[in-house]
Amino acid sequence: MLRKAISLDKRNLAKTPMKTYRVAILGCRSRGTSAAKAYHAHPRTEIVALCDLVQERLDALGKIVNVSTHFTDLDEMIRQTTPDIVAIPTATEMHYPLCMRVLEHGVNIEVEKPLCVDLVQADAVIAKAKEKNARVVVHHQRRVSPTMQSVAEALDEGKIGNLRYIYACGKGYYAGYGLMNIGTHVVNNMLRFGGHCRSVVTQATAGGRELKPEDVLPSPAGMGTVVAEYTTSTLQFDGNVTGTLIQQRFPKVDSDAYVLELYGSEGRLFWSELKGAWWLPTPHFVPDGTHDHWEKLTPIFPEHFDKDKGADADDYGIVDEYVNALDENREHECSGEEGRHVMEILMGIFESAIYGTRVELPQKNREHPLLRWLNENGLGAPKEMPRDYGTWLSQETERLYG
Repeated sequence: MLRKAISLDKRNLAKTPMKTYRVAILGCRSRGTSAAKAYHAHPRTEIVALCDLVQERLDALGKIVNVSTHFTDLDEMIRQTTPDIVAIPTATEMHYPLCMRVLEHGVNIEVEKPLCVDLVQADAVIAKAKEKNARVVVHHQRRVSPTMQSVAEALDEGKIGNLRYIYACGKGYYAGYGLMNIGTHVVNNMLRFGGHCRSVVTQATAGGRELKPEDVLPSPAGMGTVVAEYTTSTLQFDGNVTGTLIQQRFPKVDSDAYVLELYGSEGRLFWSELKGAWWLPTPHFVPDGTHDHWEKLTPIFPEHFDKDKGADADDYGIVDEYVNALDENREHECSGEEGRHVMEILMGIFESAIYGTRVELPQKNREHPLLRWLNENGLGAPKEMPRDYGTWLSQETERLYG
């Protein structure tokens, strides 16, 4: 039987009235559908409107979550429906303009990862939220997933002693793109346990050689400017905790590779997107049949999560944490500040990769380091490339390997 967490809102039921938070969904494609299902399933949130430029998408999602109030203009939607939260599960290049438009109304937002494409945009979003007294949440759903909750509980209970080192790996995308895509989740997972990241050092290559300015490229899927086919980064966290982040191109994208491992003074904890969470009660793995007994951890779900309502458990975790955070007037576990710190780390990885130096965080210079590097070398913006990852990768492979 799956273990369930006692939600804070449940514990406080007798103390405070339970508000139902009004939610509008801005963008009705696949990620919008996932977000809508989670908000629709939660007992403390109500979807009051959907917004998209394509009527067919509005109709399709409206039938799934039983919402007939549709808009093509987000400002009009907010004025008419007065939501408490607007979810923005759109393409990355639209995050900044849409966040700024919604925040202008003083409405809390939940935006798909990554927060933005660079630190200048991220700083502006956080500043606007503070000006309007609104909350920003970035959809790093793995950080609050049932399996990650079990890892956090095991660490808090002292099952591995003092945390010493964190290892994490992505799915094997071309590294620059992988960092801005799955890498945002991977870094955010590391932050949950390591705390603030102080500095980054990266080794990187493209085509088996050191990076050149010509290797700076526009990312597939509108995720900004990227570089590097292979990266290996060392991160220095608070409390003498170090970490290694692997973002390297594999022959084939492999979801099994998306893992996080915590090394402690008395044991290890392992998390996998596909395989769940595990505990090894010894700090040093010895494959001799006597010291390699990993124990599977039980996922921790919100008490009222119902898998039969169609929501993904990780997406539901984002919603449940948002409800609790708003109830308690505190920041979400996946707050905008955390999302911006993820961006600082990613930009730090790129900067370290091209200059071959340690990058201290947070950066004083907030401009994109890759665009700065191009300017320093007398080059303009990188040439346009296909938006589709498969087509983009084929073109890049031809450039690097002929």
